[in-house]
Amino acid sequence: MHNITMLGTGLIGMFYTMTLHGKRSRDRVHTVYSRTIERAKKFAGEWGIPKWTNNMQEAVTDPETDVVVIGIPNNLHKDAAIMAAEAGKAVLCTKPLARNAKEAKELLEAVEKAGVFHGYLEDLVYTPKTLKSIEAVRNGALGRILWTRSRESHPGPHSDWFWDIEQAGGGAIIDMGCHCIEISRNFIGKNIRPVEVMCWADTQVHPINAEDHAIGLVKYADGAIGQFEVSWTFRGGMDLRDEVSGTKGTIWLDHFLRTGFEMFSSVGKGGYVAEKAETETGWLFPVGDEVHALGYVDMFADMLDSLDGGGEPLENFYDGYVVNAIMDACYRSVKSKRWEPVELEIWRGTETAAKDSSSVDFDDQFILVKEEKMPDGHIKLILKNKENGRIVQKIKE
Repeated sequence: MHNITMLGTGLIGMFYTMTLHGKRSRDRVHTVYSRTIERAKKFAGEWGIPKWTNNMQEAVTDPETDVVVIGIPNNLHKDAAIMAAEAGKAVLCTKPLARNAKEAKELLEAVEKAGVFHGYLEDLVYTPKTLKSIEAVRNGALGRILWTRSRESHPGPHSDWFWDIEQAGGGAIIDMGCHCIEISRNFIGKNIRPVEVMCWADTQVHPINAEDHAIGLVKYADGAIGQFEVSWTFRGGMDLRDEVSGTKGTIWLDHFLRTGFEMFSSVGKGGYVAEKAETETGWLFPVGDEVHALGYVDMFADMLDSLDGGGEPLENFYDGYVVNAIMDACYRSVKSKRWEPVELEIWRGTETAAKDSSSVDFDDQFILVKEEKMPDGHIKLILKNKENGRIVQKIKE
């Protein structure tokens, strides 16, 4: 059993506490911190938490807790994580790990120097569909991964600090690109080095300094491409989708808007529908178990089981650092309008990755490019001549 200090009482703090007090209820939030004492006390009352405070140091150093969960604005992550590491506590930090790679590196070095357990709370890597898909990819079901696309879009964040570029460190990229990038890394292989990025971003709708829409391409050392699309301008709820393409197969995932639960109401559901839902009337897309669908249940099970067993979780501060470095390259590319290198001062994967050949010999003279059954029933072969490289077609007899 773990007694937990929860830093933050916003939406993410609520989802985290809901999860921890749910199916893995032997672990409890014992102390909660909020920037206002009124909010801390209210949150504690709602969730049966014995202690509350608006003093972060008091919350982190509480001698009755052994785990610190960071669910506060991005600009506070570094101080909170370093404070927890110095207190000898296991520390779990929400996404993104920091506002940039420099800050993320400081967090990583702090927890490793202190020798404390650290976990990166990247919930969308832990959705049930994603975990099963990652397992299939690692078992070779899709062959070599060539391309991934991860999309997250909605009408915009729920708290003021997300919209403030100084507190958040950016806009839609820092908020949601971190999810998409890490999902792609898990499919492509986290040991494969990200090498360069091309990214477009703009402020299309909202009167803010940060970007509210972005599209990016992350190129990996083995030739794979991770594509992300993030937007605070999308209307109609929250859209979470992933696609994975390999030499031997394809995966399509839809996590939120089209999950098999659709309802029409002319008068309104009469309550909460789902995160980022914009209406209570018309066609609605409720989510049966939101914390499970978004990965929180499996994420905290992995984190706390790994802590209990002395192992490594699927996601740790090093992963958060790599993601921050990729996002830094995205922001440089937005300004330069060019491919920008991913600058990693710490890299623990392979330096190079060969592109596996997927070519198949047809006979001594030709390599098979493609085989396809045509509408008339014939089998057409597209072949490449081994000697001169010429592409030809033949009908299979």
